[in-house]
Amino acid sequence: MKFEDLKLNEQILEAISHMGFVNATPIQELAIPKILNSQDIIACAQTGTGKTAAFILPILHKLTGKEDNSIDTLIIVPTRELAVQIEQEIQGLSYFVSVGSKAIYGGGDGKNWDDQKEALKDGTDIIVATPGKLLSHINQGYVDFSKVKHLVLDEADKMLDMGFAQDLDTIISKLPQNRQTLLFSATMATKIRDLARKILKNPEEITLSISKPAEGVKQSVYLCHDNQKISLIKHILSERTEYTSIIIFTSSKMKVNEIVTGLRKNGFKSTGVSSNLDQEEREEVLRGFRSKRIRIIVATDVMSRGIDIKEINLVINYDTPFDAEDYVHRVGRTARANTKGEAITLVNEKDMRKLASIQKLIEAQIPQVKLPEELGAGPEFSASTVKTKKKSWKKKVKKVVSTEL
Repeated sequence: MKFEDLKLNEQILEAISHMGFVNATPIQELAIPKILNSQDIIACAQTGTGKTAAFILPILHKLTGKEDNSIDTLIIVPTRELAVQIEQEIQGLSYFVSVGSKAIYGGGDGKNWDDQKEALKDGTDIIVATPGKLLSHINQGYVDFSKVKHLVLDEADKMLDMGFAQDLDTIISKLPQNRQTLLFSATMATKIRDLARKILKNPEEITLSISKPAEGVKQSVYLCHDNQKISLIKHILSERTEYTSIIIFTSSKMKVNEIVTGLRKNGFKSTGVSSNLDQEEREEVLRGFRSKRIRIIVATDVMSRGIDIKEINLVINYDTPFDAEDYVHRVGRTARANTKGEAITLVNEKDMRKLASIQKLIEAQIPQVKLPEELGAGPEFSASTVKTKKKSWKKKVKKVVSTEL
């Protein structure tokens, strides 16, 4: 379906055309008409499907011609990276519409706080905020949400995983009851449905393919020991000299520096980014990555849902993600907007069960690639090995339980 078929106004269509988009994605095609019709929705869609524009476009359509500066729309997100990303997308899509927006998040200096305070106190059309920082402002007593007409919770599952449930309850209690609420989540777990029952009114449910990497992602797995990983990455990168944008994910921020050091010793310039950096430092790394000045970044999972950079050629999972859903989000950084990309996961002997969980979730076997001969042999994966480990784990649990009883 073309965007012009979705009954968006001319200013919005002009901005979409200016950005080079013609056809709506499935989530946009399904969500936009319902949002324009003022229905509450609960939408389950994976990363990289265009869900941000799915809620921004109809909201901008409704805001066209708005005359006052009151806060009309509150978008709550789990991370500052995602807040910045969404605010930038609002700026691009509202190029021909007189709409103001402000991202509210932590990690800045006093000037950032003052700018945020001004936007919340004096009003701006759209506020994009992380829960903790927004609550800090609310507690100061100057935030006026009395005219909010739209509430959007994006990456709702991640916010609950990060422990923001109570903060969300407090923030939502400050909003008018008569509003449109849009809940977007990558999963439809019980806790998401419980939240939906609390805050949505007769919602329309939209569910696309859940937890599946985009079709354009070429996935593969190397079974290797930890001491083989840096040498293996050197081999992988040496074979892909044409790649200009590469992300290496690790589960621990302590490992970021180790990996960066190992890569640099092997002649690969790379930059680490984790919560150890302040906001300006992280944004500078992302600017360098977007402009291709930085070819390789090493990141923790805080980045997996918080960046929107097109044409990322390769994602390497240095550590197998603990949560199978996180695999989808990491891999979702590449092959966005119908492009092609590659995702390689390094699996050590301790992570066999994680690999099995990932393959079960995505309902596919990820092709295994043999290690280069010069690296020696790696561990071997088999279903029986995983089952044996599960059984031994269960025996230990039973033994502990029987002892305690």
